[in-house]
Amino acid sequence: MSTTTSSSSFLNGERAVVLFFIAHILFSLPFSLLLSHGVPLSLLALAASFIEISYDAAASSSSLFRTRRGASSGILLGAVTLPALLLSKLTQLSRGFSLAQVNLQEIHYTTLQYWATSATSFVVLVFLSFVLLHRTPLSRKDWGLGFGLCFLFLQASLCVLALASTSSQSLQLAFKLSWVLGHGLAAVMLIQHFLGTFPSCASIGEVLLVTAGIVLYFGDMLLLTVMRLCGLLMSSDLVTAEYETSRSEIGIIIQGLLLGLLLYPIPFKYILRVWEWSTNTASAESKRYCEIRRSIIFISLFVLVMVGIVPLWMQFVHEFHLHPILWVLSFVLSDPFKRLSLCIYWVCVICLSVLYVYDISKNSRVERILLRKYYHLLAVLMFVPALILQPEFLDLGFGAALAVFLTLEIIRIWRIWPLGQPIHQFMNAFTDHRDSDFLIVSHFSLLLGCALPIWLSSGYNDRPLAPFAGILSLGIGDTMASLIGHKYGVLRWSKTGKKTIEGTAAGITSVLASCWLLLLLLASSGYIFTQHWFSLLLSVTVSGLLEAYTAQLDNAFIPLFFYSLLCL
Repeated sequence: MSTTTSSSSFLNGERAVVLFFIAHILFSLPFSLLLSHGVPLSLLALAASFIEISYDAAASSSSLFRTRRGASSGILLGAVTLPALLLSKLTQLSRGFSLAQVNLQEIHYTTLQYWATSATSFVVLVFLSFVLLHRTPLSRKDWGLGFGLCFLFLQASLCVLALASTSSQSLQLAFKLSWVLGHGLAAVMLIQHFLGTFPSCASIGEVLLVTAGIVLYFGDMLLLTVMRLCGLLMSSDLVTAEYETSRSEIGIIIQGLLLGLLLYPIPFKYILRVWEWSTNTASAESKRYCEIRRSIIFISLFVLVMVGIVPLWMQFVHEFHLHPILWVLSFVLSDPFKRLSLCIYWVCVICLSVLYVYDISKNSRVERILLRKYYHLLAVLMFVPALILQPEFLDLGFGAALAVFLTLEIIRIWRIWPLGQPIHQFMNAFTDHRDSDFLIVSHFSLLLGCALPIWLSSGYNDRPLAPFAGILSLGIGDTMASLIGHKYGVLRWSKTGKKTIEGTAAGITSVLASCWLLLLLLASSGYIFTQHWFSLLLSVTVSGLLEAYTAQLDNAFIPLFFYSLLCL
């Protein structure tokens, strides 16, 4: 590796789009947030850029981690996505606070989450830097890694100063620092576990985004539980009321379901090991009974965790007047005509579409990447009417769908009799190069890409297009870019890539047209559009260019980018 980094390698398409995205966020910040939060984000982006360049150069000659083939590391994209999103959300909440529509506790808690995600990226980048220093020969060290570590040191210093300025006592500062650094250490351990358990399933940037999100979600649950457990600490200087924000019943139920399912494989794995150690499965008949017993253990433990333990946690951290399962039934039946009709509509659309697409995948030569775009269009048909008519019920529906997907994936991975193998065969009909036998992620990324902007908009939201960010960017933009680019695309963005200028232009144009139609529909309900059209055009264009240049899982990154830009 040379001792200098060329400008051409520094400014490839993906990095240029991400750095422009960060610059646009910084330009949109109020001056107070720019100094305290924007400068650390810019330093984090610069550090991630240099470390990504060094990592890609080292990985091209030796294998550092078993990541997804054909994808770049995506370190910069993975490191800045969540901090940039939370900074955009913090900007939006600041506007609401100036209008007396947002309380100060919500701003404090979002600020803590911002520093937690920044610290997560910081610790992961330090970990990757040490991996590079350890595995790269001394003669091949470059200055880029040194620059990256310098920027990381400056970013960490500003983070400590910002946290110290909001802490009245040293104990409170120590708690905040240990809290945010704990997120980073947990993310590093989770990244190592993920890459070891599911090799070649994701890039470094994709794993960083997923683990940072999971750790942040677990951290929120842990803080909520600790505050509920330790009533005395809530009045102390260590855990104060500034972290207490209002949470809805639907949010608690979704959080309990998803975290319960993510934790479920841990006890199941150890119980299964103990049981298999104590039994003899030498004969074929014994192996058959073994599969049946594994299924019985799976179902029994699943019912215990999801029907017993998880609802107990929900009731502990939030005052439910009913058992959470009964609360869900009561919520659905509180408006039975609209909500049950919507359920029937969803079931009919899903059944017809899945059977149709599955039949095409078995009997035609249509590329799988195009077949999968049918599901993107399906997302538009299912979610847009629900988001306009029943947004709270759609929140619950997303949580239920993700819970079902997680359950099916657990059954598929563990090959639980009798559904494990049929589910595996069925899901393989819709996989592409980004999936593997170890883990199929495309359906998760599509559903989460549509759901996250809606969940993030559940509180204060002065940008009515923001909840539609995932549906517009994936259901409309990504689909039109793929279809038009595949059929009519001639001019390619790069010599080695498949993305075409015609496809990108079609995606951007289709999203802008959909935004215009949505605004007309929203105007009929009394909404007055206050966002500048130039800002909307810029948001759509940047998201479209990211889709054109990135080799990462675009279902995961593009909706978060688009949502962040729409919030500004």
